[in-house]
Amino acid sequence: MQSYWINLIPAAQTVWCGTNDQFQETGRPAMLSIKYFLRALFSLLVITSSLHAQSSTSTQEVTVENVLSTDKIQTGGTVQIALLVKINEGWHINSHTPTFDYLIGTTFELRSQEGIILADMQYPKGRLVSLSFADQPIDVYEGTTVLFASLKISDRLKTGLDTIKGTLNVQACNNQICLAPSSLDLVIPVQIVGAGESVTQINQNIFSQYKPGDMVRPGSSNDIAALFETKGSLLTFLAIFLIGLALNLTPCVYPMLSVTISLFGSQSETKFVRVFFKALIYVLGIATMYSVLGVIAALGGGLFGSWLQSPWVLGTIAALLFALALSSFGLYQIQMPYWLTSKLGGTTGTGFIAIYLSGLVVGIFAAPCVGPPVIAMLAFVAAKGSAAFGFWVFFTLALGLGFPYLILGTFSGLLKNIPRSGSWLVWVEHIFGVILIGAALFYFSLAVAPKLVLVVIPLTLIAGGIYLGFIDRSGKEKLLLKRIQWLFGVLAVAGGLFFASTLRETGMSWDPYSDEALHSARQNKVPVMIDFYADWCIPCLELDRKTWTNEEVVQASKDFKRMKVDLTHFDSPESEALRKKFNISGVPTVLFIRADGTEASESRIIGFIPPKDFLSKLKLVLE
Repeated sequence: MQSYWINLIPAAQTVWCGTNDQFQETGRPAMLSIKYFLRALFSLLVITSSLHAQSSTSTQEVTVENVLSTDKIQTGGTVQIALLVKINEGWHINSHTPTFDYLIGTTFELRSQEGIILADMQYPKGRLVSLSFADQPIDVYEGTTVLFASLKISDRLKTGLDTIKGTLNVQACNNQICLAPSSLDLVIPVQIVGAGESVTQINQNIFSQYKPGDMVRPGSSNDIAALFETKGSLLTFLAIFLIGLALNLTPCVYPMLSVTISLFGSQSETKFVRVFFKALIYVLGIATMYSVLGVIAALGGGLFGSWLQSPWVLGTIAALLFALALSSFGLYQIQMPYWLTSKLGGTTGTGFIAIYLSGLVVGIFAAPCVGPPVIAMLAFVAAKGSAAFGFWVFFTLALGLGFPYLILGTFSGLLKNIPRSGSWLVWVEHIFGVILIGAALFYFSLAVAPKLVLVVIPLTLIAGGIYLGFIDRSGKEKLLLKRIQWLFGVLAVAGGLFFASTLRETGMSWDPYSDEALHSARQNKVPVMIDFYADWCIPCLELDRKTWTNEEVVQASKDFKRMKVDLTHFDSPESEALRKKFNISGVPTVLFIRADGTEASESRIIGFIPPKDFLSKLKLVLE
């Protein structure tokens, strides 16, 4: 930076070193000299703007200092650390509990270090500020804000000099743009002393600001985990139990009821208590299999998420769901082998181990039949990452799934009254077949055409409603079922049409950016508009919602080749190359390239812009 200033200052001095009437060195008229001076001044502004453009991450606008509550740290004790986060004027960072889910909240992480754990973390409450691009106030930190961390020190930690390392994650925004989320590394030198040595309290002027009522503890960004925190574990596990109970309505779980009927109907037990415990052991066998799934999912961690991002995996899931759908329509049956069904249902053994193994096998064969609900639960548990949590979530889910079996097994005398077939069941299977086809289309569109994902819902509702309500002949001989089918079809079609109306495209159509597309536009002398955005950027979302949906804006820009550049992963090599190529300092940034291939730099947009102002910028490009 200094070299720019050093080179410019002599030039400015050469031009501006005379009286108000003329310059002594050149002797030229004042007006001409002022012209050169203004050029130099303009160059200075351009250079400083360029330098600011390089400040493209949040670390340029945010700094952090740390102080300890004691001069030394005792082994086996705790120590408080205050993090003084300083934010440049005109900027803010999202609070720990940001207003919108897609925003990056402020978080502190202690790096893995033997003998030191983060026992507690306290974040200040944010301040609601109104920004030009947001419809509602945003919860942010401004100026200087203080975070408090409590560290627990192991009594086995070696005494002497040591360092504590951590990371503060922030995202800085101003009233126009958001910079990329960044991590600020902290290295805190400390002196570890024995448990019996004295320590002195320090920095109490800072720690006296600590007021528990004004602080918030870390929360979860996961909706289901947040439900645990806000509604409590009891209500959330009750909801999971009910989900498991509802899984019994899936088409290929219901046949497992017949296996249960055969198994317990052949038992010679007459004592109620013993029969009940056998039924309970049977359900525990089912629950064991699901609990193992939960533990595997938790230990797998982010693997589920990364696998599901692969088009090949998405396509495979779509194919499996489609195969299940065809089974629901009777093209073939997916069920336990006959030899196994006959053995389980025909056994006369009364041992608890045999009953448990029977439940385990039933659980194994029932698992693939529940499809998307289990996939969704696996993904949630994988994100949580706790094996114990995964075990109890799936154990509870399995208890809900197995509850009817507990009732059937206990009251074995009533088992003969349970219907094993019927036209109404065929129609219900067809409903689930349509749902599975919709799910298959959803995953298939994610793999090959993500833009069509939202079309799947109305398409499934309309096509499924027509088929199930007016074409499917299952149960038409029964007047009541016929009326239910007709009503179902009408409601499904109406819902699909309503959903389709909300998807009617009112905004711009965009293509993903590529060098080839840009080169082609230049060759064909087509003007180009490029929108640089990120998922964590509020002004970007407001542009999409307010400006890019405006009919005048859509019509005025229809002759442009419109492309979007995703800078969500701001520091990736691809993003960095594009940022340098187009000199992008933050998002959103919108630039225009004329038909002759030159950028209309005077019309470059940084930050949110309302439709009226955008049209004014566009006119400059077209002139």
